Amino acid sequence: MKRQDFRFFHRLRVRWAEVDMQKIVFNAHYLMYFDTAVADYWRVLAMPYEEAMHLLGGDLYVKKATVEFHASARMDDRIEVGLKCNRIGNSSMQFLGAIFRDNELLITCELVYVFADPATQTSKPVPTLLREVLLGYEAGEPVLQVRTGNWAELGEAAARIRTEVFVEEQRVPKEMEWDEVDPQALHAVAYNRLGQAVATGRLLPSREGVAWIGRVAVNRVLRGTGVGRELMQCLLQAARRRGDREAALHAQRSAEAFYLGLGFEARGSEFEEVGIPHIEMARSLTAI
Repeated sequence: MKRQDFRFFHRLRVRWAEVDMQKIVFNAHYLMYFDTAVADYWRVLAMPYEEAMHLLGGDLYVKKATVEFHASARMDDRIEVGLKCNRIGNSSMQFLGAIFRDNELLITCELVYVFADPATQTSKPVPTLLREVLLGYEAGEPVLQVRTGNWAELGEAAARIRTEVFVEEQRVPKEMEWDEVDPQALHAVAYNRLGQAVATGRLLPSREGVAWIGRVAVNRVLRGTGVGRELMQCLLQAARRRGDREAALHAQRSAEAFYLGLGFEARGSEFEEVGIPHIEMARSLTAI
């Protein structure tokens, strides 16, 4: 296998605890590396695994796992695990994987999963939706669609995500999450190819050429995968199209690096909103 055979890579550094007395990675850890990569593979599909499998009415169980050793990884090596869905049968799917150190092939792997009923673990046909998601990703198709609209159109999906993130996860009081601005704002919701809403945000009415963005929330499992970036780009483009010259927001300090990566700059001093440290951030819209 070659690097160009894969669209997806999971990157990691070999840890001291994974090396054996021969000063190379203990063989069993390679399966752990592949299993970790599988979890990230579902994330790049914008699929929160547990929720997605519940929607599909089944779960995936390993039927076969084989590893072939070509060379060894050592402590502190930076390695990349390539993974792809190679074939989908009636109820099974075959993944092929390879571990590289730079361009050197170290390990190859075959993983066969069976889609089955979780209660009985009896096999079921792979759902058409799941088949389309996997084949579409491997063909280079996008995994997300960001829709914009008013509260009447997108409010139900946006409210569900905001409840999960702000009310349940961050413990923001319910009465402080909802306000009179929602009916006036433009909302954006990102959907995966299963139709699951996985991220949301809103664009407030323009204030003297400044576009205020808020209530940006991403499914916990999918943070760091680019979902939030795609959602924000959609909101920034909408602000620019209506003629705003600047975008501004109140960022949670834990998300400051995310917004810096989108071209925002911090201004002013830290302050608290609903008990959470925030910082005001802004960026020009002329360069989008």
